[in-house]
Amino acid sequence: MSAAENLAVVAGLEPARVWHYFAEIAAVPRPSKHEARVRDRVRELAAAAGFTSRTDAAGNLVIDVPASPGCENAPVTVLQGHLDMVCEKNTGTEHDFDRDPIRLVRDQDSETGAAIIRAAGTTLGADNGIGIAMALAAATDPAVVHPPLEILCTLDEEAGMGGAEGLTPDSFRGRRLINLDSEEDDVLYIGCAGGGDTSLKWELRPRPLPPTAELARVAVRGLRGGHSGTDIHENRANANKVLVATLTATGSRSLRIARIQGGSKRNAIAREASAVVVGGKSLLRQLTRAAPEVQAATAREHREPGVQIEIAPWTGERPATALSPADTQRLLRVLTALPHGVMEMHAELPGLVQTSNNVATIVQQPHPNDPDGWLLVVGCLARSSSVARLAAAREQLAAVAQLGGGTAEFGHTYPGWQPDTKSPLLNTCRRIYRELFSADAKVTAIHAGLECGVIGRQVGGLDMASLGPNIKGAHSPDERVYIDSVQKSYRFLGAILADLARG
Repeated sequence: MSAAENLAVVAGLEPARVWHYFAEIAAVPRPSKHEARVRDRVRELAAAAGFTSRTDAAGNLVIDVPASPGCENAPVTVLQGHLDMVCEKNTGTEHDFDRDPIRLVRDQDSETGAAIIRAAGTTLGADNGIGIAMALAAATDPAVVHPPLEILCTLDEEAGMGGAEGLTPDSFRGRRLINLDSEEDDVLYIGCAGGGDTSLKWELRPRPLPPTAELARVAVRGLRGGHSGTDIHENRANANKVLVATLTATGSRSLRIARIQGGSKRNAIAREASAVVVGGKSLLRQLTRAAPEVQAATAREHREPGVQIEIAPWTGERPATALSPADTQRLLRVLTALPHGVMEMHAELPGLVQTSNNVATIVQQPHPNDPDGWLLVVGCLARSSSVARLAAAREQLAAVAQLGGGTAEFGHTYPGWQPDTKSPLLNTCRRIYRELFSADAKVTAIHAGLECGVIGRQVGGLDMASLGPNIKGAHSPDERVYIDSVQKSYRFLGAILADLARG
């Protein structure tokens, strides 16, 4: 789908400028670490509006927007969002995220009937394309009165916040920043959790298969998945865990794993996982008995009506080797023991998750130093609003791996954003929201990684708040943005900028 086709889908929607820019952005492939094309396109859109821009050493784009007439002396305000998106697609959807545009679809929410924009079988990229679109629209809309603006478009947010990590105090002039990467239109976020990646590794030596061995494939699909921060409290099922539960439920001590994989992104709850397993003559009977029970429990206990656990004889290329029964049992016990989901709730902020872990990916690959061996890597992303509790969670993951004969490698970490309830920007946003909507905005922190934590650490001295329209299903092909909510959030942003323009 081209930009023209996407523009046709959003034709007639308001605010027209926001949807125009979003359609343009959606037409450009933009996986994390490959944002050069979308950065160039945003730079072109800014230049067409008469704005200058610059790129820093990390590749982040900053667009300079002159103030509305008469507002030149107001302090500079930074509007910030990220250019990359999580790239997830449904099984059977043909889409190359490195080459193909996102295909926009105008639809109705299946639960509420509200008008939405979604994508055809893939993630939508409203996280955070809609934020960039709102910033560009506010900068070019004659009806929006605003102070001098800098639009900060960062890279690599979804894969580790690498763009934000590369910022310095000289990257931009403004010291008042509105982050446009939130997903609830009645909430002002003033804090977020930090996070850290942990890779758990097992060096394994598979054994040859007897010629009479029976092979079967177990595939888990149809789960909701979602954002491993903002959706983790909903107890959504994790396909990696469901797969392990199915294999364990057979009760077979002779089961052998020949292939296993699950999940695809560190910050997405796994929606699909599969394994090829080896057993005796009763293998298929054991699996077909266990699968319906696990499927029914998953649907009931995790509210996953679409879950499917498919059992079938393996008809692909026959593996030459598989793990021994002992190694298979050890691996299944370890994967069962790994914590997934909410680990702790915040003691002082009711309803806020303090610490969680996402058992995100299972990857089987050849051992780099042993031609006959495997390296099995389980990727986890732990989050916490407490530095100490984040460290404790990661140590727990490492302990589970080590007890199961594996090792742990601590990867990238990023800081949380500590709330400032006395923030002048927050007070302005709260007042404006009340004036516009005759209600109080919720003020809270989020159990996800907003870039504000990293930006605040790298730049310093910033007054920040985060807002945005309603987005559901982020980091999954169910991602959708609500049309009326975009209109509400844009009106809110315009009113905030008008107030800040008065100095």
